[in-house]
Amino acid sequence: MRASNKGWDQCGNAQVVVDSAHQIIVAADVTHQANDVCQVLPMMAHAQKNVGEANRIEKASMDAGYFSETNVQWMEDQGIDAYVATGRLKHGEPLSSAPKERVPATMSIKERMFLKIRTDDGQAIYARRKAIIEPVFGQIKQAMGCRQFLLRGMRKMRAEWTLIYMSFNLRKLFQAWRTGLA
Repeated sequence: MRASNKGWDQCGNAQVVVDSAHQIIVAADVTHQANDVCQVLPMMAHAQKNVGEANRIEKASMDAGYFSETNVQWMEDQGIDAYVATGRLKHGEPLSSAPKERVPATMSIKERMFLKIRTDDGQAIYARRKAIIEPVFGQIKQAMGCRQFLLRGMRKMRAEWTLIYMSFNLRKLFQAWRTGLA
């Protein structure tokens, strides 16, 4: 993977799709691509396959690293109500509100998504992303101590990531069982 030191490092980019209700990882993979844009289609397709056709994925929120007009159009074509940030905001920077009038059909997909995330509903849905996905990575890194891959090679990193996310899911399921939620 291309690294910030202008060279190449042997590393992987871990990806997950998380269920919003229970923080269960429903799809996971490791890629050698530093950019997340190319991961939307395979990860969402993988997640849909894992949850089954009876449980259609209806909504998805993603950070700006996943935005492309192709990705948003694909999710719309799949019937997924997407909320994908179109750019990064500085920490604590408030979002400007969306205009109250109807969005012109001549706007690009990026412009429409920019406005969609600024609606009251869009802000609420996108803000939940921080409470859904970020704690999962925080728990994996902090509580489980998994901050880097111990193995090298894509096949081995994928196997290691599978063990990590399966352990995470088993821990969640055990906690739910122990507290009587499952």
